[in-house]
Amino acid sequence: MYEKSVLPNGLRVVTASLPHTRSVSLCIYVGAGSRYESDSEAGISHFIEHMCFKGTEKRPTAKEISETIEGVGGIMNAATSRERTSYWCKVARPHFGMALDLLSDILLHSRYDPQDLDKERQIIIEELAMVSDSPESRVGVLIDETIWPNQPLGREIAGSKETVSNLPRESLLSYQRRQYTARNMVVSVAGNVEHGQVVESLALALATLEPREAGAYAAVVDGQKAPRLRVEYRRTEQAHLCLALPGLSLRHPARYALDLLSVVLGEGMSSRLFQELREKRGLCYDIHSYASNFLDTGAFTIYAGMDPKRSADAVAAILEEVWRMRQRVPSEELTKVKELVKGRLLLSMEDSRSVAGWLGSQELMQGRIRTVDEVVEEVDAVTSEQMVQIAEELLQPHLLNLAVVGPFRSERRFRSALGLA
Repeated sequence: MYEKSVLPNGLRVVTASLPHTRSVSLCIYVGAGSRYESDSEAGISHFIEHMCFKGTEKRPTAKEISETIEGVGGIMNAATSRERTSYWCKVARPHFGMALDLLSDILLHSRYDPQDLDKERQIIIEELAMVSDSPESRVGVLIDETIWPNQPLGREIAGSKETVSNLPRESLLSYQRRQYTARNMVVSVAGNVEHGQVVESLALALATLEPREAGAYAAVVDGQKAPRLRVEYRRTEQAHLCLALPGLSLRHPARYALDLLSVVLGEGMSSRLFQELREKRGLCYDIHSYASNFLDTGAFTIYAGMDPKRSADAVAAILEEVWRMRQRVPSEELTKVKELVKGRLLLSMEDSRSVAGWLGSQELMQGRIRTVDEVVEEVDAVTSEQMVQIAEELLQPHLLNLAVVGPFRSERRFRSALGLA
């Protein structure tokens, strides 16, 4: 299914040969994200990701970088999360060498030109403003702040206007040296490639990466003993809310039971929340749930948007369905959600970009790679009793976290729904 090698400097390389494809995808994963940042560095991982596309010695401008990839019909992008930053290219097979040269160039030789830095600083501030102006996005930020208060895991990944405005060039360079080390990176390649040739090419392209250990992430602080509530006033036509409970880490043996619980409750148009709140009661247009898994913790979150006048009814209806998850899931429903999860996974593996992402993210975050067949087996092995057990453990009234963005001057209606005085 895949092959793995470790270069002399500690860089891990994993490949999957897909001889039937005409494309090749190259992903570089770095253990850098908002959890690795101090308070004064908030947003620096995301800032560096942006600056890597602004120019190198070989390609001095952002336009030249874009023209390099677009000139062969390829696509290129990057993303920063709480625990990793990823850079990737997808090109036709003959252009793999160019894609590798381009990615290694922006990672190793970005100029961090002071003028580009100031322009990109303003662009990121506009990006933060865009998130703030979107109630649906803003409530997602607010629920993270609520469930993980006063710690990096609960911060906006891109930082704040204040921190981004005050990050000097020297801090970006220092942070990149600290986190962008060979031992803290994984390169994954999927497509019509041979492992040996990929390793040989990478050994040349990324040989200068230093083999140092990188900085550690900030461990989660968790001591919740009562429900938490945040309400932010906005003059909106809809109320947007997120209801969250603690979840499970990436390595937790019951994480697939929680994933299936989420599917039963709120993933898809046949889920319980969608059927009950939208189809039967007409309380909302959009409602869904999702499970987030991190290195040492996780979250289980439900999002809904509705008429502000019916928001209290919606919270009560959501909680009814949440508490009902502590009862046994009928075998027919369990079979249905298992097939949904497996089908999504199997279909995604038809794309070289997804395969490369599957390999690289697992190797970086967990130090091991589960094959698709192994995950399918783990999903099939989940029982209704296991789901009840994890629901009883996690779905507890005192662990509720509710964030609301909408035209509310008072928290009163929501405090009552959470059982707060």
